[in-house]
Amino acid sequence: MPGHKRQVDHEMLKAFPNPYSIDITEIDGFDNLHHPEGILKESMEWAAGVYHADKTYYLINGSSSGILSAISAAVRPGGKILMSRNCHKSAYHGVILNRLQPIYVYPQILDHMGIQGGISPSDVENILEKEPDIQAVLVVSPTYDGIVSDIKALASVVHKYGMPLIVDEAHGAHFSFGKGDFPVSALECGADLVIQSLHKTLPSFTQTAVLHLRSRLVHTGRLERYLQMYQSSSPSYIFMAGIEQCIFEMEQYGSQYMSAFTGRLEQLRRKLKRLKHLRLLGTECIGSSSVMDIDLSKLVVSCRGCMLPGSHGAAIPVTGEWLSDWMRENYKLELEMSGADYIVAILTYLDSPENLDKLAEALWEIDGLLKGEASDEASDRVSWSGPLPEVCASPADAMEAECESLPLGECADRISGEFIYLYPPGIPIVAPGERVTEEIIRLVRYYKEIALPVQGMADDRSENLRVLV
Repeated sequence: MPGHKRQVDHEMLKAFPNPYSIDITEIDGFDNLHHPEGILKESMEWAAGVYHADKTYYLINGSSSGILSAISAAVRPGGKILMSRNCHKSAYHGVILNRLQPIYVYPQILDHMGIQGGISPSDVENILEKEPDIQAVLVVSPTYDGIVSDIKALASVVHKYGMPLIVDEAHGAHFSFGKGDFPVSALECGADLVIQSLHKTLPSFTQTAVLHLRSRLVHTGRLERYLQMYQSSSPSYIFMAGIEQCIFEMEQYGSQYMSAFTGRLEQLRRKLKRLKHLRLLGTECIGSSSVMDIDLSKLVVSCRGCMLPGSHGAAIPVTGEWLSDWMRENYKLELEMSGADYIVAILTYLDSPENLDKLAEALWEIDGLLKGEASDEASDRVSWSGPLPEVCASPADAMEAECESLPLGECADRISGEFIYLYPPGIPIVAPGERVTEEIIRLVRYYKEIALPVQGMADDRSENLRVLV
């Protein structure tokens, strides 16, 4: 990210005015995002027409502000929300701010890659049957890894219980313009509130996003009230102009951009198909682990089981962080994120053919450095999919409870008063109010050992955890 890839010679980016020339405030004739009556109202109504939404709202505080607003509008303070466990940290912040009680549905696991699959509609229905006072359902689709759940089936289940479905589609802003080439947008599949980050996969400024409403199950006035609370009272006209120009460009030329981009992606994947050791996540996962579709512009490369020849014949297990560092230092390629045993590259239509060729060459050269499969012991350690923590208190109550700070190794069976997550992607390993286990401690220590970005704890070194007294 960002999706424009800094391709300043692209016609659209060259045509954008000098940012200082349009950096204005709510002067006469230029409307007010918090009370739009003029040009901003007209622009957002036009955008809603492009997306076939009832309402489209410009977000200048990122998708996070849209997620916070959607949660606040759909669930009353103190209520229950069913949310996929792999939600972004902003969703958990919405739960905390509104003192909600979260009920979690866990994604399936793609065992051959060791990553999260989709959300099962039957799992959602089973929970809704047991928890009749849930007020809304929130899922992530696509995931950071490009996994798309069956949103149409999920919407059907959720609507049967008379509540709205919120979809964090932050990583799927290009879906709306890639018909036939990319998965169908959640908005077209029946979701009630859909949040998309334009900046992640389209040519727009970092921090720009949109929220779409297509529903009678969400009170519009309530949603707009919370949008005012979570967005700056001095919204950037540079950002709003960037949003409008991005949507206009995609409305005019998006289908041809995406079609040509798909061709380049297919060519890239053909070049990488016969890697001997590294493996790509592809369409083979569709139909298993509740995966409805996959976004092939997310290049997920697994190094699970890969080894580097070491000195004196010893072999060294390859991690995602090593792979990411190697590509940065030796090929000047910056990846979006790395996990324990895989990496993710976000590709957009503004990635040049030359850069895609460079990426393919780098992966082939790295593949040539690697050797056989890891031992069963190492493979088990790397592929472990994570614990299902016991929820002992609401996140809001836990964050405000009296806590003490202890070395992580002494926290087994204690209740966490803060988050532990890797960022990116910002999905909690532990959320406030959940019981810490020996398994969780081992996982966090392993992530630190392989230099993954463990964050969320008050301790900058991520060595001590605040736990409830």
